Amino acid sequence: GYGRGYAYDHDAEDGFSGQHYFPDDMERAHFYTPAERGFEREIAKRLDYWAKLRGGKGA
Repeated sequence: GYGRGYAYDHDAEDGFSGQHYFPDDMERAHFYTPAERGFEREIAKRLDYWAKLRGGKGA
């Protein structure tokens, strides 16, 4: 049924389920690359953190 196998991010210990919501044969796309200045530097850190979590969860 609808939602079967869904992992709620907020229930995960680190708040990140690592789920992939697109078809398996569809590669992950990158739409934004933050600059190394201002607040974008902080955004880059957050994106790197999520990428590491995703890699650790095999997503």
